[in-house]
Amino acid sequence: MISYKDLGLVNTKEMFAKAGKGGYAIPAYNFNNMEQLQAIIQACVETKSPVILQVSKGARNYANATLLRNMARGAVEYARELGCEIPMALHLDHGSDFDICKECIDNGFSSVMIDGSHLDYDENVKLTSRVVEYAHQFDVTVEGELGVLAGIEDDVVAEKSTYTQPEEVEDFVTKTGVDSLAISIGTSHGANKFTPAQCTRSEEGILIPPPLRFDILEEIERRLPGFSIVLHGSSSVPQDLVTMINSYGGDLKDSVGIPEEQLSKAAALAVCKINIDSDGRLAMTAAVRKVLAEQPGEFDPRKYLGPAREALKEMYKHKNINVLGSADRA
Repeated sequence: MISYKDLGLVNTKEMFAKAGKGGYAIPAYNFNNMEQLQAIIQACVETKSPVILQVSKGARNYANATLLRNMARGAVEYARELGCEIPMALHLDHGSDFDICKECIDNGFSSVMIDGSHLDYDENVKLTSRVVEYAHQFDVTVEGELGVLAGIEDDVVAEKSTYTQPEEVEDFVTKTGVDSLAISIGTSHGANKFTPAQCTRSEEGILIPPPLRFDILEEIERRLPGFSIVLHGSSSVPQDLVTMINSYGGDLKDSVGIPEEQLSKAAALAVCKINIDSDGRLAMTAAVRKVLAEQPGEFDPRKYLGPAREALKEMYKHKNINVLGSADRA
């Protein structure tokens, strides 16, 4: 048994309590490799933001669970070296069953998500309760999920969304004792969130996707004041990055993400954690493609991964300062 406290990590309890009172959201950034983790830590140190380091099942398979855990330990030391000991949690994103949650809890994770949203309601309650019972023995926080987000990201696949029902949230939280809950109010996984056909167009020609269901969020907040809500699938899919990727040989489909002003509004309400993954993938891919297109003879990975890391850092700084409101909250 490896305790996250010995790694210098924290769970999300105090993070979310402060975020809820302060009207901002904690950034939850996924990482799979060193450059992504460096960018996250640099951005959050420079903006003095708390952060949740997210690891998916796909990331554990790709990078090795032991390496990822020790990278998180190194991230704590790295932040200290950079001059700011920011609160940092290590979180399992979309745990599919009890065993993977237990394995992560036993190996230094300070927070886990158990995603039973694909199950019927009673089975979701049963599975989430089992994970909560185990995790709370070790002061590890647990995130559950109600409702289904459409889209594809790693091993999470769903063809259509099912909005979360506020009355179910109240019952679910009471029965499971879960610490936070991911809900479905109109976000979706992956980079292909909304097609142009699903959007309206402003007078300036800007595509506007369907708005998030803030009525659902407000009703949940009314029923469970102070409870921590999570938004998955919250990348904004910056069109300049999509254009840049395609101009350097990419072939991304037309897609529109979640407007950043809607995420800021959600953060000012009950949402304490916002997951952003696809935007980071776009930023890194655009930077790598640019270097390799402009310097086709380059073969040193540092020469294209370095600029990719810098682009990712700048994006995360922007998110912390201008979207989530987490800057200067460490």
